[in-house]
Amino acid sequence: MATLDQKSPNVLLQSLCCRITGKSEAEVAHQFQYAVRVIGSNYAPTIERDEFLVSEKIKKELLKQRREGDAALFSELHRKLQTQGVLKHRWSVLYLLLSLCEDPRKPSSRVGSYGALFAQALPRDAHSTPFYCTRPQSLALGYGERTGGLTASMGTSGVSSLGVYTLNGPTPTPQSLLAGQPPQSAAAGGQPLGSRLAWALPVGSSPSSALAPPAARPPLGPPALSTRALRPRRDGDANAEVSEASLVRDILYVFQGIDGKFIKMSAQDNCYKIDSKVVLCKSLRDTSSRLAELGWLHNKVRKYTDARSLDRAFGLVGQSFCASLHQELKEYYRLLSVLHSQLQVEDDQGVNLGVESSLTLRRLLVWTYDPKVRLKTLAALVDFCQGRKGGELASAVHAYGKTGDPQMRALVQHILSLVSHPILNFLYRWIYDGELEDTYHEFFVASDPNVKTDRLWHDKYSLRKSMIPSFITMDQARKVLLIGKSINFLHQVCHDRTPPGKITPASKSADTSKDAAELLSDLEGAFQGKIDAAYFDTSKYLLDVLNHNYLLLEHLQAMRRYLLLGQGDFIRHLMDLLKPELVRPATTLYQHNLTGILETAVRATNAQYDNAEILKRLDVRLLEVSPGDTGWDVFSLDYHVDGPIATVFTRECMGHYLRVFNFLWRAKRMEYTLTDIWKGQMCNAKLLKTMPELSGVLHQCHILASEMVHFIHQMQYYITFEVLECSWDELWNKVQQAQDLDHIIAAHDVFLDTIISRCLLDNNSRSLLNQLRAIFDQIIEFQSAQDLLYRSALEELSLRLQYEEKKKEREQEGEWGVTAEQEAEEKRRIQEFQETIPKMRSQLRILTHFYQSIVQQFLVLLMTSSDESLRFLSFRLDFNEHYRSAPLQGQRAEAASLAGRHQGPAIVKHLTPVERRTTPTDGASIDVEDGVRHQCAVATSQRTVKRFHAEMMSCLGGQNQRRSPSDDITTESPKPRRMASQRNKQCDGEHNKDSLVA
Repeated sequence: MATLDQKSPNVLLQSLCCRITGKSEAEVAHQFQYAVRVIGSNYAPTIERDEFLVSEKIKKELLKQRREGDAALFSELHRKLQTQGVLKHRWSVLYLLLSLCEDPRKPSSRVGSYGALFAQALPRDAHSTPFYCTRPQSLALGYGERTGGLTASMGTSGVSSLGVYTLNGPTPTPQSLLAGQPPQSAAAGGQPLGSRLAWALPVGSSPSSALAPPAARPPLGPPALSTRALRPRRDGDANAEVSEASLVRDILYVFQGIDGKFIKMSAQDNCYKIDSKVVLCKSLRDTSSRLAELGWLHNKVRKYTDARSLDRAFGLVGQSFCASLHQELKEYYRLLSVLHSQLQVEDDQGVNLGVESSLTLRRLLVWTYDPKVRLKTLAALVDFCQGRKGGELASAVHAYGKTGDPQMRALVQHILSLVSHPILNFLYRWIYDGELEDTYHEFFVASDPNVKTDRLWHDKYSLRKSMIPSFITMDQARKVLLIGKSINFLHQVCHDRTPPGKITPASKSADTSKDAAELLSDLEGAFQGKIDAAYFDTSKYLLDVLNHNYLLLEHLQAMRRYLLLGQGDFIRHLMDLLKPELVRPATTLYQHNLTGILETAVRATNAQYDNAEILKRLDVRLLEVSPGDTGWDVFSLDYHVDGPIATVFTRECMGHYLRVFNFLWRAKRMEYTLTDIWKGQMCNAKLLKTMPELSGVLHQCHILASEMVHFIHQMQYYITFEVLECSWDELWNKVQQAQDLDHIIAAHDVFLDTIISRCLLDNNSRSLLNQLRAIFDQIIEFQSAQDLLYRSALEELSLRLQYEEKKKEREQEGEWGVTAEQEAEEKRRIQEFQETIPKMRSQLRILTHFYQSIVQQFLVLLMTSSDESLRFLSFRLDFNEHYRSAPLQGQRAEAASLAGRHQGPAIVKHLTPVERRTTPTDGASIDVEDGVRHQCAVATSQRTVKRFHAEMMSCLGGQNQRRSPSDDITTESPKPRRMASQRNKQCDGEHNKDSLVA
């Protein structure tokens, strides 16, 4: 046992004190106690823990003493020590050697004697308060410089700091805390009371206690309850008053959450209460109750940390929060250890309560004021953070730090630096590496592993808004999401193998809570700068890859040229080549034939100079075939997209392009049809001059064709320039100024929504679109009627020319030109043809009337539209008020209200296959049968149409009965024409009225 005692730490420490001071064991008792306290404290030098710096200073000391060999030997031994890795704290060993090698005879910056050194109190920052302020990076290693730096450094008030502030102000500092205190401690009166209480040495203690064997010396921990009883209660004396010393001892146990002898936890009232049977004066009872609140606060915080520390689902942020609470409790326990040490010193020395330096309830109330405030803050923070985790927990801590109390703010900022450390680590790994390892769903960026690669940009990553910390703005969170999403998009979709470090240089991450605190203190500076730098670098690199490697802008222009009919020469030549095929029934078309025609059109126009990557994606698509459809109804151009560009041109976008193409193709077909009508009129005008009976019918055709040409030209101008060109110019400017891919996608979506809306393809413009489709159908019907008229007229003209040629031939032969039978047959045939002319005229009148009625209703809907450009379009379509007929002006409001109720248009809709699939329907829309083509745009009642036909034909029939066939060839009498005109107007007025009411 003696051998073991000689090697115990206490004996070795006592021997070290004797060796340093050169005194006997009895004379170093004070220094020995001081050394024990220093070793048991958490005192750390404020110099930088740099092993290399200390070793260099040791070598310099050896070189100053002209011991070059020893310096070389020391360097070699130090190198070997570094390679072995046996010692974990090599810096501490070297620092101790450096301190020991200093010459004690030097007067500079050294205390007078080692005894005075050990008698000094610890520096101000050597208590248990965490040192939050920034320490100097490097200080001189001399003792005087170290102590000077320590006494000059200031720390915030910690849980265990023994402040001297009471509720009413500072308490006067006593001259000495212990009897017989040495004079040099009085010189330290400027030091805080907590430091002097914690580290001043008792001078009056017996040296023999230090010389006693280890087994005989009292333990350093808290003494037993029976070791100190200045005024013990006598056995059987129930009325004896409890001493203040006993209450002090109980209070110290209550501070740790342990029930004392007289003060116990009441589960019913959830507080500490003094036993009602205990005889105690009111002042001591009130003071004890106030002190016991500290134990209740401790239990509240401790209960939260014990429950959450073992909960793995609480996440890394929650564990950091618990660690910060543990750290604060650790500092609080250091305070309690100091108080227990003081109590033990008093017990060992037999100090009475009357002594000024003894522990009393009032002194405890003063010294625990700051710790109580801190524990109150922690308890309130624990209540506020209940049920929160991750970024939501960090937001709660950050919100609680918005206070005017600097001590409370410093405490919350320290906790926030620890809590936000995992979040900042998540953030840096995400923005610099694109990695997201969020096992407990604490980060504000969420990932869906079930999303496929083609939807990575749109659906895989999203923001958890509840997990965005309050010190991170929504704009910063959006940028953080885009940075990591861009990195993953480059790797997984673009197959770009560039390391993330080359895209944006990684800055220093928040490796420690100190780094996190520095970032949080400069959220608008350094933190914002890091996010902005990573955002701009990553987004710029992604856009460069899409534009150069995947030709994003070229594909966007190809959509404009081909699917939006921007390549005029290509579209016109394609229509010329497709016309023989598209007039056939849709069931007789073959896609490979149309694909060959498409390639021919590409080779024959300027489209051949486009990039081969663009042209190979252009294809023909046949839509769903319905009964009665022709090739014009099912033909469509298609553009294949895949890979990264499919992120911009999604399936929804391509569906919108298909709807717009179908509408533009149909409008272009009307222009193409009217061109053919005009060509027919110009070519046949001279041929049919010899048939004057057709002049009235041909004049009607010319007038109606001119109206249709004007309407289609104005519609084409509106669609081409006011809709497509203006929207495209806005899109292109936004794309050129886009900073990230989301900006391009958003601008492209706005572009499509704009042209869908302004091309009358949205739900709000359904009535307008129905009227426009009816107008298009009337143009097709007019083409058929004019073709039939010219076909019959040219056939009659050829027969007449043949008759005249035969007649001349027979006359040249010396015979009669014609016989009576031939002349009678010729007159009969001419009469039959002339009888068909009124029917043609009536058919054109009906067609003209129907067309003008539809146009009038279309103009009414345009004028009542909320879109200003549509109202201007109505002015251009009716610039001379040609369509403002008298019946329509009186009933315009009624038609507008009818259109506003969306009870279905006044016509039966005719939808192409693509419109049948892409046009949304609701309860207010009418059911549409496939392939239905309507003839009437305003008459919803068949009875009205039939009555109008009957009256019209009766008017024409009576007129024909009164006139001979020859009269039709020459001229009409004014009076019958006027009467017929009046009857026609009357029929027209009744028809308009019926249609509008319907």
